[in-house]
Amino acid sequence: MERIGELAALATAFCWVGSALFFAAAGERVGSLVVNLVRLVFAIVFLAALTTLTRGQPLPLDASAHAWAWLALSGLVGFAFGDLCLFRAFIDLGPRLATLVMSLAPPVAAVCGWWWLGERLDALDLVGMALTLAGVAWAVVARPKVVLPRPHRGRGLALAVLGAIGQAVGLVLSKLGMGDYDPFAATQIRVFAGTAGFALLFTLVGRWGRVRSALRDGAAMRQVALGAVFGPFLGVGLSLVAVQNTETGVAASIMATTPVLIIPFAVLARKEEVPLGGVLGALLAVAGVVILMLW
Repeated sequence: MERIGELAALATAFCWVGSALFFAAAGERVGSLVVNLVRLVFAIVFLAALTTLTRGQPLPLDASAHAWAWLALSGLVGFAFGDLCLFRAFIDLGPRLATLVMSLAPPVAAVCGWWWLGERLDALDLVGMALTLAGVAWAVVARPKVVLPRPHRGRGLALAVLGAIGQAVGLVLSKLGMGDYDPFAATQIRVFAGTAGFALLFTLVGRWGRVRSALRDGAAMRQVALGAVFGPFLGVGLSLVAVQNTETGVAASIMATTPVLIIPFAVLARKEEVPLGGVLGALLAVAGVVILMLW
């Protein structure tokens, strides 16, 4: 099938839209902290079923100590820290703007790759980063005529930025640890580490009672399960199909259109008014990511 890589990349971008909307809705019902933990448990089940079919084993027991160390650290940084910040930002800032701020992750990853891995950054890379930053800033500053009551907008913006940094650093750590190991099995290690990090956090702050209460909320659990399907399971899988069947830069650029794709869903599903600056800022940010990835 022609263009399967590009189609898979576009499907991935829509998956990220779905995961953001479902996780935001669930977080508003039971809290972002609970959503973070439960969706990782769902992801463990989905990934174990998939790797049983594709690798003949449900657990990544054949991974090296090097892979376990770096991928586990990546899971703690990306899933535990980065997603903890991002999911709270979904509630404080809204899924549209939080997803847009996450466009900062590719430039941050590029800087980290340059610093830690010796990867090249040229003038066009810097232009792409500048456009992404400008687009995010434009969209965040733009205010609709009817402002939704978000008393913690500033906190949400800060958390979304921290989430982008966590995602970027986690990606670089994943590259250090994965090598040529199976990507889905590598994702399992990251999810295991993220789950352990949240379990420790819940124990320290005494929040297990909230988990038990949330598990009785059928609507919230359905939203978390759907978010897990669209996010760490189906979204990740489609992104790998995209990278395998087309150039990495092309796939990454198409997947980076999520901040634009989420706009109509935010308007229709969440009744959010999006100002012109929000639309133009999202387009500018995506253009910056495209330049960063393609050239």
